[in-house]
Amino acid sequence: MAKDRFSAQSAGYARFRPRYPEAWYQWLLSQTPGRDQLWDCATGNGQAALALAPHFRHTFATDLSAAQLAAAAPHPAITYLACPAERTPFEAAAFDLITVAQAVHWFDFEAFYAEVRRVGKPGGLLALWGYGLFSSLPAVDERIRWFYSEVVGPYWDPERRHLETGLREIPFPFEALHPPQPFHMAYRWTLAELLGYLSTWSSVQRYREANQEDPMPLIAAELAAIRDLPEQIGVEFPLLIRLGRI
Repeated sequence: MAKDRFSAQSAGYARFRPRYPEAWYQWLLSQTPGRDQLWDCATGNGQAALALAPHFRHTFATDLSAAQLAAAAPHPAITYLACPAERTPFEAAAFDLITVAQAVHWFDFEAFYAEVRRVGKPGGLLALWGYGLFSSLPAVDERIRWFYSEVVGPYWDPERRHLETGLREIPFPFEALHPPQPFHMAYRWTLAELLGYLSTWSSVQRYREANQEDPMPLIAAELAAIRDLPEQIGVEFPLLIRLGRI
C-alpha cells in the first residue's frame, strides 16, 4: 500500500507545489481514446484532476490522505474519495484514462497495476508522471544539492530513487507510448516561494520528526547569502513520464 508522507503539510503542498504544463495535458488528451471517465489516483490537492475534469463526463480523484483531499478545490464533475491506490470501489472497465502525478513511486506496483487492469477500459490509457530535483542558477543549484544530499538526504524514503532515475526503473507492463518532445515546468520564484516549495519535501518533514527541529533555516541562510541573488529566481523541472495502453 502507498505511504502517506504529505498529510502533515497538505496546505503547503497545495500552495507551493509546481503546476503541470498545459501542453502536457493537451498531448495526453490527444492520446486518450474516450472522454467518459477519468481516475486521478493519488490526487493530492487535486491539481491534475481539476485540469483534466472539464474534458470528461466525470472524474474520480482518490488519495490515501484525507487531509490532502480536504485541501482540494471542489468541482461539480469531480468525486473525491479516500482510498488506497491498490484497492478501490470502482466497477470493472470504468475508465478511459488513469493518471498518477508525482506519486507512483510510493505504490505497491504489482497490486496497483492489477487494479489498473481491472478498472481501466481495454485500450484506455495509463499516464504516470512526476518531477525530480529542479535546476536553477549555479550558485542556487550548489546549495540546493547540499541541502538535498547532506542535510535531509538521510531522510528521503528509498522510493525517491525512482524520481532520481526518471521513473525509468519502475516496472511498467503496458504497451509504451512516447511523447514527441520533452515537457518541462519553468517558473520565476521569489526566495520565499522557493523556500516554501522546499518545505514540502517529505525528507524535510521526516527530519523534523526525527530531530525535533526544522532544517529550513539552514538552507534559508545559505540561499540568502548568495551575492546578487535576483528577486525572481528561475527554476526548471523536467517532467518525467511513463505512458501506456491498458
